[in-house]
Amino acid sequence: MNKQLQPKSHKIAILAEGSFGVLESKTATVLVRYLPDNIVAVIDSTKAGKDVSDVIEIGKGIPVVCNLAEAMQFEPTMLAIGIAPPGGELPEAWRGILREAIRSGLHIMSGLHHFLSDDIELSELAARHNAVLWDARKPPDNLPVATCKAADVDATVVLTVGSDCRVGKMLSGIEITYTAREHGLNVEFCPTGQNGIMVWGWGIAIDAVVSDFTAGAAEQIVLEGAKNHDLLIVEGQGSLVHPGYSGVTLSLLHGSMPDAMIFCHQPSRKEVARYTVPLPSLSDMIAHYEMLTAPIKPAKVIGLALNCFDLSEKEALEAIDAAEVETGLPATDVVRYGAEKLVDVIQKVCQG
Repeated sequence: MNKQLQPKSHKIAILAEGSFGVLESKTATVLVRYLPDNIVAVIDSTKAGKDVSDVIEIGKGIPVVCNLAEAMQFEPTMLAIGIAPPGGELPEAWRGILREAIRSGLHIMSGLHHFLSDDIELSELAARHNAVLWDARKPPDNLPVATCKAADVDATVVLTVGSDCRVGKMLSGIEITYTAREHGLNVEFCPTGQNGIMVWGWGIAIDAVVSDFTAGAAEQIVLEGAKNHDLLIVEGQGSLVHPGYSGVTLSLLHGSMPDAMIFCHQPSRKEVARYTVPLPSLSDMIAHYEMLTAPIKPAKVIGLALNCFDLSEKEALEAIDAAEVETGLPATDVVRYGAEKLVDVIQKVCQG
């Protein structure tokens, strides 16, 4: 498991140059939402002078600054790369910023596919300045092929699944975890993507694992989380109907061997994002997940987390009602209305 740095113990400046926004810089938005007390500034010269909340509606009081030198006035101890460029490569224009940050003694937290710790220039510079280059996406060595050991853990395992990418599997998992803790449950969130890892401080980014070992990586996450917790909320990835990412979805499904699933969906979305593949009905998609778990370890979808960010209040409530009528399952938007409905049904699974 990647546990090199604990972001919650650092003061963080986020690099989002030229791209700070809700959709343009998902990593930055996630860090602001879940580590607001740790974020001291966001770097984007195109929006400098604004408050972060003016741009993404959360993070009030956090300044957007022009460059790293201005961010250093807030005494950060870490620089987080807050955007994911196409292909996950390191833009050449950022290299100078990272060199400057390392020379200033900052640790670097990155979710890029380009591993900074394997970059000879940056790693040598970091060694000279006692800086850690934390590649949240870099998988551990010697991952096994899955062996169904996840079925033997004493903890209850709940996996977030979904209709598509970027419908809220990570966010819903974190919100459910926080609410479950408020209910006194001994629960852990198990991140499987770089953003969840950067917030939570541990996990394995499944999309960076060689395909034969993705289910094994999911199994390892469950085994690790179950050491000290009675309930695990495992972050899902992709979708079974996604032409590009269905493989990682299936690996998580079989490797984590969940006892139950929470289905995540954006009601306004009718096709797989960036494709012309129409989304099946909620009932059909839920049936797909349940059918594919059945031979390995049967599990049911027990609730729905709807992402209604682009709907009005009236439209959101209508979408939630429609989903409940169609599926017979409790549904909510965890950001707007909280995760209580989902935690209630999860507690019933925990109680047997």
